[in-house]
Amino acid sequence: MKVLIIINDAPYGTEKAYNALRLALQIQKDYDGTVVTVFLMADAVGCAIPNQITPEGYYNIERMIKGLVTKKGKIKICTSCAETRGLKEMKFVEGSELVTMKALTQLTMESDKVVTF
Repeated sequence: MKVLIIINDAPYGTEKAYNALRLALQIQKDYDGTVVTVFLMADAVGCAIPNQITPEGYYNIERMIKGLVTKKGKIKICTSCAETRGLKEMKFVEGSELVTMKALTQLTMESDKVVTF
């Protein structure tokens, strides 16, 4: 089974990224063999910026992303969203990859489940 989780919100300020990553990690834990891909769009591209200082009261998003990647999860970052925010040349969290809208289209069509946050 393939699951695609699309995140649109910034890493901190709301709990959407946190909850999306919680879901991704739980799927990996409970459904061995499921391919989980997280696609970061809009302000969510900031989730893949390494070495951020976690605001008080929030979970460390980088640590969650690294945990997902360690368990063979995939992190895709919208190239145009990163470029719009001046982040295209940034070194993102290891294991993440800049991709195009064409890649998101393909991931969507090939996934058994798609969830958005």
